[in-house]
Amino acid sequence: MTEFSSILSTSNVRGAYRSSQELSGLPGPAKAAGEGESFSDMLRGATTNAVETIREAETVAQKGLTGEVGTQRVVEATLELESTVKMMVSMRDKVVEAYQEIMRMPL
Repeated sequence: MTEFSSILSTSNVRGAYRSSQELSGLPGPAKAAGEGESFSDMLRGATTNAVETIREAETVAQKGLTGEVGTQRVVEATLELESTVKMMVSMRDKVVEAYQEIMRMPL
C-alpha cells in the first residue's frame, strides 16, 4: 500500500497535469504564459461583452413590447441577461475577495 504523502507529492501532481495536457492537446502553462492576454485585458473583454449583452437584451425587450420580436426571443435574451449578470457578480465578488486578502497581508 502506498503512503498518502507519496500520492499527493508535488512532482506526481505536476506529472499528472502534464500528462493530461498532452492528452487534451491544450497548451500547458509554459506555452500559454507567453502567448496569452493579460489579466486586465481579460477583465476588460469580459466587461465589454457583458455590457453588449445587457444592451442587446434591453433592445430585444423593447422590441418585444412593441411586437417586433416574438416572446421566445425575449425569453432567450432575458435568460442570457440573467446568466451574464450572475457571472459578472461572481467575478466582482472574487475580485473584492482577492483585494481584501491582499490588504490582510502583513508588510
